[in-house]
Amino acid sequence: MDSPQLHLRPARTQDVPAIRALVEPLARQRVLLQKEAVAYYEAIQEFLVAEAPDGSLAGFGALHVIWEDIAEVRTLATSPDWRGHGVGHLLLERLLDRARSVGVGRVFCLTFEVEFFTRHGFEVMADQSAVDPEVYSELLRSHDEGVAEFLDLARVKPNTLGNTRMIHHL
Repeated sequence: MDSPQLHLRPARTQDVPAIRALVEPLARQRVLLQKEAVAYYEAIQEFLVAEAPDGSLAGFGALHVIWEDIAEVRTLATSPDWRGHGVGHLLLERLLDRARSVGVGRVFCLTFEVEFFTRHGFEVMADQSAVDPEVYSELLRSHDEGVAEFLDLARVKPNTLGNTRMIHHL
């Protein structure tokens, strides 16, 4: 459901420069990880954007499926001009709808915004019991850094921002 002022739509390749520009200050603040442009282009089909009436991006977020029943909300951010206007809520609700539509039963995130995600049904993960040992061993084969973060693998520790791992059961 779009806000009267915003249009939620799938991201397009033309949105990548604006996404990167909005991520850049958040990466400097160590809230989000800055990625190379190629990573955004490769994942463009995972992104949803909130477009403002003037055509600028009010916010964006991505849903990355990592296994049969689990996905990650990634790179959820709102433009400074639109913070506090429900953009994050609209985007997250639509991403959770996407997760349901592809058959995912659990969604996790790595975040500093614990209160925001808690209001949307996420809980802090106490341990890795979110995946059974067989799935864990399969996920170890992934080269995706988000999967490595989820599994709490040592190889990502130097890049860890100190954020909180949270999960939502749909």
